[in-house]
Amino acid sequence: MNNNGTKVVTGVETRLSFFHGWEPVSINGGAEKYSVSVLIPKNDKETIDAINAAIDNAIKEGIAKFGGKMPNKAAIKLPLRDGDIEKDDEAYKGHYFINANSKTAPQIVDRQVNPILDKGEVYSGCYARVSLNFYAFNSNGNKGVACGLGNIQKIKDGEPLGGKSTASDDFSTVDDADFLA
Repeated sequence: MNNNGTKVVTGVETRLSFFHGWEPVSINGGAEKYSVSVLIPKNDKETIDAINAAIDNAIKEGIAKFGGKMPNKAAIKLPLRDGDIEKDDEAYKGHYFINANSKTAPQIVDRQVNPILDKGEVYSGCYARVSLNFYAFNSNGNKGVACGLGNIQKIKDGEPLGGKSTASDDFSTVDDADFLA
């Protein structure tokens, strides 16, 4: 952990959604970034409390960006959002979510902290621990706290999100006799 209290590593029940950890993408025409939506179960109180403390620390650390005084949290953009309220998506039900991004690629490792090289191993829907870093911003009239993407540790497989089917879902085996007919 870092000393300023703006870094959090999520719990093991965290799921990845809109995962772009292998290749950077441009969202709404912006700069290309690595990004992921991190789904945190609402009952993971330890992670939620750590995130709220990190957000408070990021506000204190970035107070100069808010004109030198503590802003009203209701008046600024905050990264921890409620999936039950903001998303009409079953995967987000019962979860908070945070959109995290980075200009540099995250290190992506397995449970033993070995690098994962097979890009099919980590995907939207798998479970992972994610290191997040919170920081204050003030640009173009938008003020708030944003979330940087650190590294990702895959914990276990999960139901893929985004409706992508597997080859075995799409096809059945083809018998040689069918092919020759």
